[in-house]
Formats: sequence, C-alpha cells, structure tokens
Amino acid sequence: MKFATRLNSFPNRSIVETIDQIAAVSGLTHVDLNYPEHFQTNSVQEIKEALERNNIKLNAIAPRFRNEFINGELGNSNPDVARKAIELCKESIDICRELGGEHIIVWMGYEGFDYSFQINYAKVWKQVAQAFEEICRYGSDLKVSIEYKPFQPRAYSFISSYADTLLMVGDVGAVNLGVTLDFCHMLMKAENPAYGLCLVAERNKLYGVHLNDGNKLNDDGLIVGSVNFIQSLEFIYYLKKYSYQGVVYFDTFPIREQPLEELKANIVMFNKLDQLIDQIGMDRIQSIIDRNDAVAAQEIMLACLK
Repeated sequence: MKFATRLNSFPNRSIVETIDQIAAVSGLTHVDLNYPEHFQTNSVQEIKEALERNNIKLNAIAPRFRNEFINGELGNSNPDVARKAIELCKESIDICRELGGEHIIVWMGYEGFDYSFQINYAKVWKQVAQAFEEICRYGSDLKVSIEYKPFQPRAYSFISSYADTLLMVGDVGAVNLGVTLDFCHMLMKAENPAYGLCLVAERNKLYGVHLNDGNKLNDDGLIVGSVNFIQSLEFIYYLKKYSYQGVVYFDTFPIREQPLEELKANIVMFNKLDQLIDQIGMDRIQSIIDRNDAVAAQEIMLACLK
C-alpha cells in the first residue's frame, strides 16, 4: 500500500524540512501538498529536489481556499471571487503536473450556508458544476476529486455526503472527476464508511482516501482504528476488495502527540488491520457477509481477538 501523511502536523519552518523529516519513516511513499500555503517558503524546484532525494512521490495537490473565499469558493455569488477559485484550482493542476503528481483534491470548506434563505441552492449547484467542468477540461490528463465534509467551518456544507458528491460527479459528467473519502468526515455525517466506499468504488470514482478516526461529532483526526475499530477494519476490507491502487493519506492531527510517532502508529495500525483481514480470509469474510446474519458477522470481531 502507498501511504502519505498530513504535513501540517509537523511544525517545521519549511515544507522541505518536513519532507526530509518524514522520509525517515518506513513505509511512507508519498506526500500531498497544499497550494499555495506549502509553496510560500520553498520554490517548486526546491520541493521537487527534496522529493527526489528522499525517493518520495507527490500524490496530489490540494488547493486551499482561505479568507478571501469565506462566503464561498466555486459557487461564490461574486463572479470575481468564483473566478479566482477556479484559477486557484488550475494553478494547482499546473504544479501537480510539474511535480509528477496524479490528481488534485478539492475541499470547499466555505461552500455552504449557515441560515435558511441564505443562498440560491439550484443556482449555486449549477455554478459549481460548471466550474468543475472547466477545471476537469483544463486538467484532463489528471484526476480531479471532490472531498466532502458535512459541516465545519460552515453550518451546512454544500457538498456534504457521498450521495450528493456522486450526484455532482454525475451532473458534471467528466471522466476524470471522482471522490476522495475522508473517514472522519463520513463519521460526522453518520455514514457507515464502508458503505459509502462501496457505492463510490462500484462507479470507479474512488480517487482518494483520507484515513483517520474520531468520535463522530467533530473532525477529530485521531489515530487510525483507535475509536471505531470494526468500521476501520470493514473499510480496509473494501479497499482490498475493490483493489484500490491509490494512496492512503493519514489525515490525523497530533496536537499533544509526537508527529513522527503518530505517523508510525498509523502505518502500524493500517498494516495490522490489513493482516487481520488476510488471516481471516477475504473469501471467509465475503461468505459471512452473504449470510446476512448479524450474529455470524461477530465471528469477524472474535477472529480479531484471538
């Protein structure tokens, strides 16, 4: 499996220092970079050299929309601001190409509303869809994925679930537009993560995975499998079932923990869950699923406790 981690968890002066630091962790293969924030201290060339000397690849560029977009990004009612959001995505595509990455991940944190009657839902939906059409045409050689989140920082995110994300993907109709699933965001939405993964993967639209854990009411970003063990196991089972070839990005927030140790713990836990699935057996797990028997399903949990 290919692994990347959240670079903002490492309090270094520059992104190049962070790349040099995380390269020491066995199993780490990729990085995701935020644009423009990760490019303010180091040039694209300096970052490229850091990746090459550490034998780490770029997975994705994530455009980051800050204060200027506080009232919306691609669907902003101000045409100039909406245009700047599109151009930010295009600049991210340019840098992704230059660094040899595979796709850009678009999380629109400010695209949403806080009050009833605040926005024109249909108009904003069409505007966002048209923006993605343009972005996908510009980046036709790359994957473009939407990372949804049900709320935070807005009370209601405009794209808030795997269902409306797939609806947007279908309305846009671009062959290179897909979905990035964040485990903690799915918990916040009261979704069963494996179910959402299944529906997205069945449509060949699973482009990215952000793995973490949480207590379901907040974007906690806890260590993989630390709270929702059995749901994490099921999620990884479906990653294996659908032969996911992308990168698993550990979107976790070590505030009181040492970032390098927390990264190692994520990799160890993922590999342990992966091994448990192999020990139980993909075929045995599928046969239990096919029985549609909740008691029989506990055999999987019991097998993990042996």
